[in-house]
Amino acid sequence: MVFFGSISRGISSSLSKTRYTHYRKLRFLSNIPENTVYGGPKPQIPNQRVTLMTLRQKYKKGEAITMVTGYDYPSGVHIDIAGIDICLVGDSASMVVHGHDTTLPITIDEMLVHCRAVARGAKRPLLVGDLPFGTYESSTKQAVDTAVRVLKEGGMDAIKLEGGAPSRITAAKAIVEAGIAVIGHVGLTPQAISVLGGFRPQGRNIDSAVKVVETAMALQEAGCFSVVLECVPAPVAAATTSALSIPTIGIGAGPFCSGQVLVYHDLLGMMQHPHHAKVTPKFCKQFGQVGDVINKALLEYKEEVTNGSFPGSAHSPYKIGAADMDGFLNELQKLGFNDAASAAAAAAEKI
Repeated sequence: MVFFGSISRGISSSLSKTRYTHYRKLRFLSNIPENTVYGGPKPQIPNQRVTLMTLRQKYKKGEAITMVTGYDYPSGVHIDIAGIDICLVGDSASMVVHGHDTTLPITIDEMLVHCRAVARGAKRPLLVGDLPFGTYESSTKQAVDTAVRVLKEGGMDAIKLEGGAPSRITAAKAIVEAGIAVIGHVGLTPQAISVLGGFRPQGRNIDSAVKVVETAMALQEAGCFSVVLECVPAPVAAATTSALSIPTIGIGAGPFCSGQVLVYHDLLGMMQHPHHAKVTPKFCKQFGQVGDVINKALLEYKEEVTNGSFPGSAHSPYKIGAADMDGFLNELQKLGFNDAASAAAAAAEKI
């Protein structure tokens, strides 16, 4: 009996240790921040990952928030390396990447491809995906369903939608209540160019200026954690920023916002998308001339291929040994490929 009691105590002790170890693992896993809301725990460095708490702390300290709009894996990597706070996957991809004149044609499925590509490259910034036109205006159910897809299928941390109409404010509120973080967008809202009469600055008269402030306030009331202010006079942006208790992110809205956003391609001076080719926005400062570098490189590549200087021996790194080369030439001759054998021999001599 003592023997069996000893075994029983041993088993009990072993089970207890197993449960304790399992419990510790569960506690450890529960403390790992998630890469995305629905993405599951992934290896991260919590102190480096930008979250809503990070942004709130910067806002309270009066530190500027940086945002860049990117659309693919390479831009995501560059934005990550630069330490940018927020990476927005914007519906402006419709213009910048797909070559349309407006943001209206891009679909949710196309946006999700861009979101996933950026998410693979940008591990540090807060990732925000735009809700494209026609995917959230019909009902709160449509809005929530689309927002859920952006997080679950796109790998984003939050979504952005254009405010203005009461239905869009309602959509923002419903999405927040569904547990999804939202950035609002007021001023020039590109999805509304049909009623705005084109890409026109807003807030340039009394009624319009007051509407910018009131719409931003409504988005804050709906639960948005930040609001983008696009193409409004600096004093209107300053008033809006002062009135709100959440950060404002300016684009063409002057220096008085809580942060700034520019499109990756625009700030690098990479290219002119269709709209910018017609009217280049005055707010687009080019911090580089990458487009000129790309064009120069492509022309040099074309020239070197044309004149035969590329690829030379330095860029033809794969070798075949002398014995194997002789055997290869013999086999070609046996097969009756004499011209091919001559070409191979001449190439070996030249390299």
